[in-house]
Amino acid sequence: MPIYNTLTVNAFTKVYIWKIEESENDLAKGIQLTSHCQDRFDGMKSEIHRRGFLSIRHLMAKAGYVDADLYYDELGKPHLKDGNYISITHSNEFTGIIISTSDEVGIDIERQREKILRIAHKFTPIEEYRTIANSEALIRKLTIVWGCKESLYKIYAEKGLSFLQHIDIKDFSLSAETTTGQVFYKGKYTNFDIQFIEFEGFTCVYALRLVDS
Repeated sequence: MPIYNTLTVNAFTKVYIWKIEESENDLAKGIQLTSHCQDRFDGMKSEIHRRGFLSIRHLMAKAGYVDADLYYDELGKPHLKDGNYISITHSNEFTGIIISTSDEVGIDIERQREKILRIAHKFTPIEEYRTIANSEALIRKLTIVWGCKESLYKIYAEKGLSFLQHIDIKDFSLSAETTTGQVFYKGKYTNFDIQFIEFEGFTCVYALRLVDS
């Protein structure tokens, strides 16, 4: 079962991406779930969700972890018991994780879809992108912006945080594959480094939390 891609972000941080092509039975081989995760798995009605759930455990194995090394807090944010940082994402046939020994991290994979044009006003000031005349480029850019905000939301993990009101993404070019973001919430600024890649009509965004200012 091949891994789709492995990205070295820095000396302490790696991204692992899986393309789900295997059957559920094949993905289940060699995977031992905790009772909590088994209950979650058993409650999944969608086969693609179950396959994604299992593929994430294979990604964890690539990074040297098993399911029992993972736990979730009261807000549903995943943590590793050894104190390293992890974030998890699943979109259709792709799953991904990012693991860091040094920084809080977030990751998001999204399919590039026209639907994002209709919902963009809910998560970003759409007037910022009116100069982009090409609809394909606009879809790509908005998908990156959404992925950036989703990644930062996963790191920050506080109730009441608004994509539109509290998370700002610095403008970027599609070719740059990097930008920065900032959360301003409850009188506190938090800054983030962000990178993104595109493949097979999907966008993967991953972010690292910087020292608060």
